[in-house]
Amino acid sequence: MNALSDKLVIIPTYNEKENIEDIIRRVLSLEKDFDILIIDDGSPDGTGDIVKRLIAEFDGRVFMEERTGKQGLGTAYIHGFKWALEKNYQYIFEMDADFSHNPEDLVRLHDACIDENADLVIGSRYISGVNVVNWPMGRVLMSYFASVYVRWITGMKIMDATEGFKCYRAEVLQTIQIEKIKFVGYAFQIEMKFTTWKLGFKILEIPIIFTDRTRGHSKMSGAIFKEAFQGVIGIKVKSWFINYKKIRQKTD
Repeated sequence: MNALSDKLVIIPTYNEKENIEDIIRRVLSLEKDFDILIIDDGSPDGTGDIVKRLIAEFDGRVFMEERTGKQGLGTAYIHGFKWALEKNYQYIFEMDADFSHNPEDLVRLHDACIDENADLVIGSRYISGVNVVNWPMGRVLMSYFASVYVRWITGMKIMDATEGFKCYRAEVLQTIQIEKIKFVGYAFQIEMKFTTWKLGFKILEIPIIFTDRTRGHSKMSGAIFKEAFQGVIGIKVKSWFINYKKIRQKTD
């Protein structure tokens, strides 16, 4: 691996020209060395061209995988996870491109992984109250009670089940059969956390402040919320037929 770091930040993009250069430069300016993988779904606004220019500027620190058309958040992350494991990264992060996740918190996620010996660290909006800025109250309540619903159905104790700002140890992604994760939006985030939990990995939540985007357009839709609501029951039912202990033993 030619990378300078054992830490990779995966950022899926679709039409993020207003944010992408700034977010890349912010991540690369942090006190710890993070490499960046952009998964771009053929953004027609030129996001990919901006990334290519930055790849040339930051040789060996920024990478991009280009896909054709919008294929969904879940498939973007699975593509990125496989890429990261092939390149032997040890700490693999999920992060949005729109500054809803503060790049400075990447350092806190990594520190928590090391200091607390956690396998998955989640940047949580709800572990210490409700830390969301610029969302309408209806959306805050929908998101908060979605996590309440997930805890009720699954039995997980995770306060922020739908959040997508996370750090995985490579061992988790090597153990999870990621090609069998089928959901696209919020349900993808729930299924990944649930599978990690069922496999017995240590999960930690740390508080973050989530700030809604100020540039570009949100990709959130009612269909994504519907998938999450309906998908949780499917995730739970599917788990009745999976021997998680056996899966974990295969990789230990």
